[in-house]
Order: sequence, then C-alpha cells, then structure tokens
Amino acid sequence: MPELRMPRSVERDDLSAFVARAVRMDEQAVIRLRTRADGERIDVWSATPFDALCTRSVQGEVEPRDVSVSGKELLAALTVSNGPVMDPGPERDLMWRSELPPPEGWRHVDDLPAKVVGEVAEQGVGVARENVGPKGTPPASLMDQEVFTVSGSGLKVTVPLRCLFVLTGMGFLVGDPSDDEIVRVNATDSWLRIDSRFGAVVRRRHALLPLLT
Repeated sequence: MPELRMPRSVERDDLSAFVARAVRMDEQAVIRLRTRADGERIDVWSATPFDALCTRSVQGEVEPRDVSVSGKELLAALTVSNGPVMDPGPERDLMWRSELPPPEGWRHVDDLPAKVVGEVAEQGVGVARENVGPKGTPPASLMDQEVFTVSGSGLKVTVPLRCLFVLTGMGFLVGDPSDDEIVRVNATDSWLRIDSRFGAVVRRRHALLPLLT
C-alpha cells in the first residue's frame, strides 16, 4: 500500500486545500504524487475539466515515489487521519491519463501583474456563467480565447482563458493581490506554465497530432 509521510501540519493543510479544490472541480479527480529527486518535497498534480493540469509542491515524501490515488480517498485521509504518516488510498495509476511536462528546459517568458490576471479571470467567469453549454461547462470557443500574449527568451506565448479558470478555481489567485505581486509565465517549445503564489497551471501549447496508421 502507498504511504504518505508529511511531518509538518502546515504542509498537510496545504495539500488538503489543494485536493479539496481539485475534487470540487471534478468529483472523480485523480491526484498524482511524485517525490522529487532530493526526497524532501512532493510534486502534486491533478487534471482538470479545462484541459489543463494544476500543480503545487509540498514538503514530504511518498512511497512509491510516483503514485496516483483517488482525490476523494486522499482527502479523507488528510481530513480523518491527518498525521505525519498516512495511507493515501490504493494505487490508481491506470486512471491517470495525462502527460506530464518535462522537469527541465523551461524558459522564463514574462511576468503579469496578479491583480490584472485576477480581474480578467473574474470577467471571464462572469461571461462563462452566461454562456454555459449543454454539459454545464463554458463552450470551448470561449475557453480558448487568448487573453494574454507575452514574449521573452525567444518565445511568443499566448495564455488562453481556460488557464485562468483553473487559477481561480484552484484558489491560486485569492484575495486582493498587491500591486507588485506577479504571475510568472514560463514555457518550453511545447508547454506553457503559469506560476502564482499558491500553485501553477500547466498546459500543452500545441495539440498533439494524431498518429496515422
């Protein structure tokens, strides 16, 4: 059985908040836990209904070092047990279907004012509520609207509205950001990453081409 070791209660609270929001966004959310090479921190990942991944890191380690578990079962363990050593639930590796970005090769493209990002996200959420599709989600044409274009490090990157939906839905943009707080845009040739104070949103910049047989 997997074993999650997190000695600090503040880190367990951070993980609990992340998992709770992921489950609120998708009741069937699967959480992927990956111990970093240094063995001191865990990268936590969740897919979202907006075709983008969300992630944050917490202090601790998990065995196996890379394992996927049910969001609901992990949240139950964090809520009920909430001790330095926990059973996060049985492995659900077959239920994880998202590709993860590479750990290296990222380039800093630009910084965006967190206050402006929050305002644009709030406006987008308002429009989305007025244009809910038959499945209860905004239409893809709305979510794919490019709300920011930034350049730097030899890259030109567009940020779609769907990434801002994840930022707000996961609570990565909270309260009233100060004027000097930023959201950092990083990218590779294939991936986009938006880092805020409380977590990051990651998405492929280009759709994968289907294999022809």
